[in-house]
Amino acid sequence: MNHLDFFQSYVQLSSQLLPVIVCALIGAYWSLSGKEFPSEFVSNLSISLATPSLVFYTLVSTKLDNTLLLKVGGSAVLCIFLMAMIAIVLLKLFKLPIWYLLPCATFPNAGNLGLPMAQLSFGDDGLVIAVAFFAIFSFFQHTLGVSILGWANHKDSKQNGKFPYGVAFMGLSAVILRAAEVKVPGPILESTKLVGSLAIPLMLISLGVALCTIQKSSFKQGAVLAAVRMLTGAIGGSILVYSLDLPPLACQVFIQQMLMPIAVVNYIYTQRLTPYGQTAAAGVLVSTVIFALLAPMIVWWTSYSLIILK
Repeated sequence: MNHLDFFQSYVQLSSQLLPVIVCALIGAYWSLSGKEFPSEFVSNLSISLATPSLVFYTLVSTKLDNTLLLKVGGSAVLCIFLMAMIAIVLLKLFKLPIWYLLPCATFPNAGNLGLPMAQLSFGDDGLVIAVAFFAIFSFFQHTLGVSILGWANHKDSKQNGKFPYGVAFMGLSAVILRAAEVKVPGPILESTKLVGSLAIPLMLISLGVALCTIQKSSFKQGAVLAAVRMLTGAIGGSILVYSLDLPPLACQVFIQQMLMPIAVVNYIYTQRLTPYGQTAAAGVLVSTVIFALLAPMIVWWTSYSLIILK
């Protein structure tokens, strides 16, 4: 690709990223203006209703075959443990507390940013792969990730209401219906489509609010943590694509999702359960800003990495 083609690609991808930035800026403006933001209501609406509906609709309506979806789910589980091992090595290398910051370094923001980026970059087929990826990562993030933090600080990792029951139930229901080849009635399908369409804007607005409420301290360690997250995703994505026999689209989506910044929910758990909340907060902020600046290049890399790695 010559310089002109790359510039045109960068401009095009930047314009595709604009809706993501706008939604996040709405949340940032709302927070900076001092207006009350109903975080609990928005979070519950997004997690309990919108995201499960999005998962159900995309899994039921996608034209991808069941074999591919099963392969994506299995690959996502493998991806978690691969990135965890890489993160342990990098955290030790950069002299950061391993068990306190392991979830931050392992689990990417596959919800707030991962879903809209996948849809904008790869369309509906890319979105359903990202949703399957997000569903698996969400499950492990709210269970294994929280357990690690609780164990590391010798505290009870109580997570009432944190387990994604809605996502798990709707995802399982969609899988059963697809396996049984049951056709979902049109009104139900359209209802889940409408409710599911709320998920991405709500998550992005919440992200903007959360970033503005994070105290801007501990930036040195946070910047290192952000670098560890991005390196973990880059190395893990390269190994995964090179090792597994996945379709090209699945490979591209996986690489992109693994390169996502630190998820805001990781900061929330780290703040509650460990003494490294400010480091996690700085890591979220720095990694998100880096991703926002480099997103078009990251999407470009996902398109051409297969040529290099395969």
